[in-house]
Amino acid sequence: MADKLLIVMVNTDPSSPSELGAPFFQATVAAAMEYEVEVVMTGRAGELAKKGVAENLYVQEGSPKSVYEFMKDAHEAGVVFKVCTPTLDLWGDDLIPEIDETVGGAYVISQAMDDDTVTFTY
Repeated sequence: MADKLLIVMVNTDPSSPSELGAPFFQATVAAAMEYEVEVVMTGRAGELAKKGVAENLYVQEGSPKSVYEFMKDAHEAGVVFKVCTPTLDLWGDDLIPEIDETVGGAYVISQAMDDDTVTFTY
């Protein structure tokens, strides 16, 4: 059985915040279950790594908790956040402190192909 969950956020669009709850919630739950969990943000979803973006998004209108707060909860539970290098070209390098590392495409592919890893994409 795999012991690592890799969540790749590439198709999730920050302009549709209702899509953002599931990946962070599932990451938090998996970390609480003591799985190794990484969330890699790239493409349009990589904008969430930029300071000031996730802080102003809410999964549901009227919610007191921002998307950034969901991300902080996940990080506190042990989720490791990574951003792909091309994302920095798109959105800049003023990143939230929860970003643990910048990685390239080869890293994502090698992790996704690992037998001990299950990969979810959003």
